Amino acid sequence: MEKAVQPASSSQWLLGALSLPRRWRLGAAPIIAGLLLLAIVLATLLAPLFVTHDPLAMEATKRLQPPSSEYLLGTDPYGRDMFSRVFYGGRVSLLIGVGAALVSIALGLIIGLIAGFFRTADAIIMRIMDSLMAIPAILLAIALVALSGASIGSVIIAITIPEIPRVVRLVRSVVLSAREEPYVEAATALGSSMPKILIQHLMPNTMAPLIVQGTYICASAILIEAILSFLGAGVSTEIPTWGNIMAEGRSYFQLNPGLIFWPGLMLSLCILSINLIGDTARDLLDPRLKKREA
Repeated sequence: MEKAVQPASSSQWLLGALSLPRRWRLGAAPIIAGLLLLAIVLATLLAPLFVTHDPLAMEATKRLQPPSSEYLLGTDPYGRDMFSRVFYGGRVSLLIGVGAALVSIALGLIIGLIAGFFRTADAIIMRIMDSLMAIPAILLAIALVALSGASIGSVIIAITIPEIPRVVRLVRSVVLSAREEPYVEAATALGSSMPKILIQHLMPNTMAPLIVQGTYICASAILIEAILSFLGAGVSTEIPTWGNIMAEGRSYFQLNPGLIFWPGLMLSLCILSINLIGDTARDLLDPRLKKREA
């Protein structure tokens, strides 16, 4: 008589999960980072549901108030609620970070594919990229914002341009090694068009490193935006971001340290979480680690 199959206990399930290949085991740090980043994103996106004060409403009689039941994080020098400004400011900072990452990845991918596959265009494109990389990213961003004016769009463009050369170099290096593979040579011999070879055969090889690079660009863009806003060269002060909230509160730090501490804490936690997730993605997607496991 056959024995009935017993359902796996929780301890057996846990042992099975722990027996996964080492490359796919996640430590506590990336899991905590992912949950923390998810909480920050949801809190900023859903801010209108739980924030009780207008982040732009000024009340001169309530300026620099300490934390209270009405103002959970106090008020700024203009009497605006710090709690609402920190969460609404996170929406703009995250928008700039994600926007800069997506635009730089898209443009860098196109230019990198062309530079890596076409030898005649490679020399010209890479000299332009080297010229851009020779200029410090912060200085180039400040100059671009000063020329185009302070707005969210101009800040995204100013942050994107210094990041494009890094993406181009990454994509080019992948394409240079992949274009010598037999399947690419076979596709060329069979008369496949250049766009088809680039899109179907070469571009998929760049996805894994681009995902990792995109996380680093997003974190870097959020930090650069904060630096630009802190220096007065970023988004207009009428639009709250973590950077300009700290910039407005630096003169009153001794009276109310929370003016810098709370937006700075959110900025630090957000960047740290994104970087930890990027490190984990690199470990999971790096093909060299696959070879070591084999």
